[in-house]
Amino acid sequence: MMSERSFLLAAAGGMIALIATASASAQDSAGGVSAVQVANEGKLVYEQICQACHMADAKGGGGAGAAIPALANNPKLKDKDYPITLLLKGRGGMPWFTDMLTPEQMAAVATYIRSHFNNYPDPVTVEDVKRVGAGNPGSAPDCTTCN
Repeated sequence: MMSERSFLLAAAGGMIALIATASASAQDSAGGVSAVQVANEGKLVYEQICQACHMADAKGGGGAGAAIPALANNPKLKDKDYPITLLLKGRGGMPWFTDMLTPEQMAAVATYIRSHFNNYPDPVTVEDVKRVGAGNPGSAPDCTTCN
């Protein structure tokens, strides 16, 4: 019978393989990245990383002094530069994800959050992530006001 430690190591290895597979599947050699692939990768990133704090329903949570902002029904997400800026720079208790997520994954998860938990269907692109990351945010928020 598998020990608890062996089970945890096997589960961790499976998660790493799943993330690698999801990242590789977002590349479509013939026609680029499909909307279905982006949605699936965005959902996967949300479930594996964001959901731990923002909850499965994206309604946030936490007590006094440790409130996690809701992503669901969040009017700030109308501006697609807003989630990009937070992913790139972090804010408060939220870390930046530049060392953890690729621009493709950031675009996918921002698109997923904006469309699945909100009604903002226009996708966030890799070009958007690169533009904001290069310091040309257009209408990106000054994160001293991000909540």
